[in-house]
Amino acid sequence: MLINRSFEVVVREAGKAKLSFLIIDEADSLAANRNNSQSHHEDKVGVNTLIQKIDDVRRLQGRVLVFLCTNRFRSLDPAILRRAGHIEEFRRPNEKEREDLFRLDCEGLNLTETQLQELVKSTGPQNADEPGFTFSDIRTRLLPEALGKAYPDRRLSFQDLLEATHVVKPSPILREE
Repeated sequence: MLINRSFEVVVREAGKAKLSFLIIDEADSLAANRNNSQSHHEDKVGVNTLIQKIDDVRRLQGRVLVFLCTNRFRSLDPAILRRAGHIEEFRRPNEKEREDLFRLDCEGLNLTETQLQELVKSTGPQNADEPGFTFSDIRTRLLPEALGKAYPDRRLSFQDLLEATHVVKPSPILREE
């Protein structure tokens, strides 16, 4: 029912000349492989409905974009994947990307090059069994943790950031069945 309503809204918004998009986060919960032995009848009906709705918006000739986001790509139904116009895989940031993120998000803190490199190293993989931080680990967990150490009494410091790298742990890698 929600799938139908979501597509009705996005198609109505697209109208005859506008562009519109629908973002389905955690798409693996809605578009899981129907061949999975744990897939229930209701789940299969939901996947079938999603496939039909994606096919239906094709008549709008690209005015509706549907984004499916998931951390469990391999669990998506093959029929959904066949309909994808583009697949973008996001990986954990490498050293350069983490450095760029810290430069951007910590601009104005006057961090030295040595301090920046220490943050980059502290947020990377610490051994072969542990992953490094994701972009969202840094933005939504590490930076707020560091800010919480300083707020409301003082300005955010390098020490707050470094301590946060020891408190916040990187998100685990999701193993797919």
